[in-house]
Amino acid sequence: MRILLTNDDGISARGIQALVNELNTIAEIYLIAPDHERSGTGHSITVFDPIKVVPANIPGIKRGWIVGGTPVDCVKLAISRLIEEKIDLVVSGINHGSNLGTDVLYSGTVSAAAEGIIMGSPSISVSLNTYRNDADFSYAALVTRRVLTSVMKAGIDKNTLLNINIPMLAPDEIKGIKITRLGTRNYNNLFEERHDPRGNTYYWLGGRVLKEKQHDDSDVYAVEQGYISITPIHLDLTNYSLMEKYHELNRNHLQAIVRREET
Repeated sequence: MRILLTNDDGISARGIQALVNELNTIAEIYLIAPDHERSGTGHSITVFDPIKVVPANIPGIKRGWIVGGTPVDCVKLAISRLIEEKIDLVVSGINHGSNLGTDVLYSGTVSAAAEGIIMGSPSISVSLNTYRNDADFSYAALVTRRVLTSVMKAGIDKNTLLNINIPMLAPDEIKGIKITRLGTRNYNNLFEERHDPRGNTYYWLGGRVLKEKQHDDSDVYAVEQGYISITPIHLDLTNYSLMEKYHELNRNHLQAIVRREET
């Protein structure tokens, strides 16, 4: 099996090194990661600037690259240009901090896995629910190996990424695994106004997660209760429940817009 590892925390992050140490026992590892942290970049790509790529010599991998671009740039480059062999699985992480609920829309970690899906490769994103500087990623890497081994054996869906979030608890305190849906995740966005030495105004975004009521089958609730959360995420954002309503509107009103009639 060939696994492509990437992340948004950068090539030097301990989370991705933990994955190398764990997954190179079961697969050939190709590693490609940004040259520095790219958290919060979402599904952005680099189109107006060149993307610098430097080979990375890292123990435990077959080949590696350091990229002056986004996590999505990394996956696109690796699969379309840098790797000749077929990649069996993209694994993005382990992120230093959770990616729960609507966070997945901002997350470079989840977006890198989403790009794997777009390019035809089954994909998994993994996050550890802590920002502690002394966090140990080894158990999260072990969980990742066990989960991906199981889902690959059962048959993983190439059109759906699996988003895994692991509580920062001792292994014997983890209550189990729950298959979840995306919960709600909002922040009290705080834009602090500052001034540079020349007097120009700029803003620095901060804020904290708002405490909100969660459904008991959501990823946020599961992690809060001490469970590992696995959320299947499909990239089709269509609201199918509204399609019939707008089909009816189209039949009765919208077609008149095209004919320039009064509605």
